[in-house]
Amino acid sequence: MATRIGKTLITDKKPLFLSSAAVAGKKEGEGPLGKEFDKIFEDTTLGQDCWEKAESFLMKNAVMTALEKAGKGMEEIDGIFAGDLLNQCTGSAFALREFSMPFTGLYGACSTMALSLICASLAIESGGMSTCIATTSSHFCSAEKQFRFPLEYGGQRAPTAQWTVTASGAAVLSDRTDNNLPYIDKLHIGTIVDLGITDAANMGAAMAPAACKTLSEFFRDTKTSPDDYDAIFTGDLGLVGSGLLKELMMREHGTELGGNYFDCGLMIYDREKQDVHSGGSGCGCSAGVLCSHILKSMKEGKYSNILFMATGALMSPVSSKEGESIPGIAHLVNIRRGERK
Repeated sequence: MATRIGKTLITDKKPLFLSSAAVAGKKEGEGPLGKEFDKIFEDTTLGQDCWEKAESFLMKNAVMTALEKAGKGMEEIDGIFAGDLLNQCTGSAFALREFSMPFTGLYGACSTMALSLICASLAIESGGMSTCIATTSSHFCSAEKQFRFPLEYGGQRAPTAQWTVTASGAAVLSDRTDNNLPYIDKLHIGTIVDLGITDAANMGAAMAPAACKTLSEFFRDTKTSPDDYDAIFTGDLGLVGSGLLKELMMREHGTELGGNYFDCGLMIYDREKQDVHSGGSGCGCSAGVLCSHILKSMKEGKYSNILFMATGALMSPVSSKEGESIPGIAHLVNIRRGERK
């Protein structure tokens, strides 16, 4: 079973990544990481008759590709942990309704990829499951339709706004022992932080305080610092949020995030050429980057010890219209490669 140190859990079975897969839309394929995705869909409808079905199709493709790469059949999966941004997680439910797998629907907003990895890892730690899938997705058009305005409205975007990534990532986790594959070493379930941000077009500001809390607590629990890791990745703070995180970490904890700190929302697009304002966002942002670039880099030996911290703005269309503030959350996973310690 996992060992608890402060708020951080150290895994015993060290669940490893048997495989991972990431599929994405046309805009994402034109970005800096385009060549690293398993599949790029040139048509954002993916041949479906609505945006929501297109998002479900994204996740279905990511899961099937991950299974194929792992050499696993659906009957060999003990559980799948999935979530998205759509009401009642319908994107995930409809994507996976034909799969004969025990299904756990999750909602952590844009932090859902880290949340699904944590839940899958704990299921494996319990001994009740040996092979699980963690997955999530988002789609620019379905998110705009639900949270803001229909695309036809042509609303002007604020400079702080982020572009919801059209992508899905899926990872197959296992209790198998293999020193050549990345594995999950530590977990940190975040706590909700709400500093009263109400601007739905500035999610980076709403999420940065939660990211600061989670990261500082993890460093305190593990007695480590940023220099102990090859890379630290946040999910989708974007230009505004990542800048605020750096400022908060230095001002409140005296911790400097330097050249080994990256934000998936800034990695997935070329901000100068692709007009995404503050960068990428959405469940598919961190999932797409993790299940392509990050895990590939670990398998190639570029990284052996990284932190993956996905961030989420726990808002809904209803809460925003009622004038509620935007609570933030950040979940963290420490991923390593090499001899298990």
